[in-house]
Amino acid sequence: MDISIVVPLYNEAESLPELITWIDSVMQNHQFSYEAIFIDDGSTDQSWKVITSLKEQFPSIRAIKFRRNYGKSAALNVGFAAAQGDVVITMDADLQDSPDEIPALYRRIKEEGYDVISGWKKKRYDPITKTIPTKLFNAATRKMSGIQLNDFNCGLKSYRHDVVKTIEVYGEMHRYIPVLAKWAGFTKIGEQVVEHRARKYGVTKFGLSRFINGFLDLMSIFFVGKFGKRPMHFFGSLGVLSFFLGIIMAIYIMVEKQIHIWNNLPYRNSTDQPLFYLALVAIIVGSQMFLAGFVAELVGRNAPERNQYLIEKEIN
Repeated sequence: MDISIVVPLYNEAESLPELITWIDSVMQNHQFSYEAIFIDDGSTDQSWKVITSLKEQFPSIRAIKFRRNYGKSAALNVGFAAAQGDVVITMDADLQDSPDEIPALYRRIKEEGYDVISGWKKKRYDPITKTIPTKLFNAATRKMSGIQLNDFNCGLKSYRHDVVKTIEVYGEMHRYIPVLAKWAGFTKIGEQVVEHRARKYGVTKFGLSRFINGFLDLMSIFFVGKFGKRPMHFFGSLGVLSFFLGIIMAIYIMVEKQIHIWNNLPYRNSTDQPLFYLALVAIIVGSQMFLAGFVAELVGRNAPERNQYLIEKEIN
């Protein structure tokens, strides 16, 4: 199969018939074999009913319905697991992404050898309250990851099959899939300007909380990417540094007191000095961080259920 198109959706019943008709037309015109995988993220409207009815007209449709809303990252992760195509395309269901971009995205992977091609919505139709924070996040992500993309959050992307089978998407990390791919060893990442269309149906599903969650997940990605397989290197290093700093301060206090005693000079009890309590805190914190490293190692080795979701229905 040439292409798997993964479409996460939440309450997009109005746009689905037009979207799948458009996708099918593009695929037929370019003679691609394809599957369209719709991931219904717990919609409360008629989205699943619409998908079921469309299956009769478009046999290439596959669909999975979550019992409740888990978020876009969960939907993409499950869609990636189900995808069978040589190239996997992701796009939103709200018709703001154009299926006409799919052939070019496919060729960038198959003919130019890229691992990931990320869409760049150079001209956007979003409000300023969304575009300005997005630009700030893109700048921060470029700086921290070294990946020179203008739009990390664009939903329209193409991937080599091996990429989606390797990376794991959870939380709000769908915004940083190129970063996850890079940490997994897929370093040939490119960008392509794509059309951004004004929303035709419904309303946006993202609120202000996504910016806070996005920042926290960005921090998580870089920590997990660097120390995910060896958390003891992070916590243990800080713990050892803090512990020995506390020990050095404690030794200094004792030596200073002893020197004063030997020279018949006035001295203070160790517990009367603020430095004593700083040394005590440093030793305790160092010990705790060292133990946290062991706990993190255990957790990292025993968390196989992080990406299990309750699936209510499925169409194959």
